[in-house]
Amino acid sequence: MQIDKDTVNKIAHLARLEVTEQETGELIQDMSRILDFMAKLNEVDTSNVAPLVYMTNEVNVLREDVVKHDITHAEALLNSPEHDGQHFLVAKVIEKK
Repeated sequence: MQIDKDTVNKIAHLARLEVTEQETGELIQDMSRILDFMAKLNEVDTSNVAPLVYMTNEVNVLREDVVKHDITHAEALLNSPEHDGQHFLVAKVIEKK
């Protein structure tokens, strides 16, 4: 695929980006280099290579989900910038119609 000014402008439009004429020239060069590199990767014979699912051979080690420190209702309210002694007070975000 050949990268030209129209292609860069179309991609910029889809990405909602504004690019200058200088940036367009730089992007043409960068995108062309990326596509050239991808073409080189396509030339590599990977027929005997197993698909890579994980980057390491490590297995997830899961731990039991145990509560280590339980806080009281009063302690939780101490972390609130505003409360009425029973509830957290927050700004109203939904207006009634």
